[in-house]
This record gives sequence, C-alpha cells and structure tokens, in this order.
Amino acid sequence: MTRITVRLLLAAVLGGILGYERELKGRNPGVRTHMLVAVGAALFVLGPLQSGMPIEDMSRVLQGIVQGIGFLGAGAIMVRATKHVVEGLTTAASIWATAAIGIIAGLGLEATAVLSAAIVLIILAVVPLILPKHSTAISENGDPRS
Repeated sequence: MTRITVRLLLAAVLGGILGYERELKGRNPGVRTHMLVAVGAALFVLGPLQSGMPIEDMSRVLQGIVQGIGFLGAGAIMVRATKHVVEGLTTAASIWATAAIGIIAGLGLEATAVLSAAIVLIILAVVPLILPKHSTAISENGDPRS
C-alpha cells in the first residue's frame, strides 16, 4: 500500500507543479487538471499491475491512455480563423507530457518521473525566455505574414 501511495502522490505533485506553471502564465488547464491527468494515468497503470496483468500486455493500456489524452489535448487547441492562428498547442502538449509522467510514476520509475517533470518544466518556463517572440501569423494561402 505504501508503494501505491508514493506513486500516486508523486504523480499528483509532479502534475501539480506543471499545472502551476500553466496557471502562472494565465493558461488553462491549470493545477487541478494537470494533477488529475497525472493521477489518472498512474491509476490506469497501477490497476492492471495490481490485478496481475503481465507487463507485456501493458502496451494496450498505454495505447488507450495516449489516445484518450490526445482527445483531451485536442480540446485545448483552438483555431482563431479571424487571426489565422492556432492556440493551445503548448497546453495540449503539456497535458500529454503530464500523462506520460503519470504513467512513469505509476510504473514505479520515480527518478525518471521527476527528471521528466523537471525537463518539461524547463521547456515550459525557461525556453520561452530564451526564444524571441514571434508575431508572425499564417495567411490563408499558407504564406507567413507579419
């Protein structure tokens, strides 16, 4: 029971950290959604492991998680036709990465989960400070415009 508690709490904390970064930037989804995605992904892995599912069969569970999270991420993507821009791709990717971190935590690979969360946090928080801001939109014929 202690092992399960550690895995679920780790998933919740790491998901919460990533969600907090999104909330600091005024982006949805935030802390609660990221925590739920991470814990849910961990649960989807823990359940079959506890019931004795062979690890070789876990690939079907992982495929289901990835596909389901893809639908959730798709809901975060918005096309602003009047501005000719797509918004929410980073948020969708952060949800996807959070699910992956939850899976890894659920499998008991705690160090990998922490390292992965740190890398994702660097990508979300530090990389935008390094890259220049782009105000380029795509025109209707696919050409960049300012």
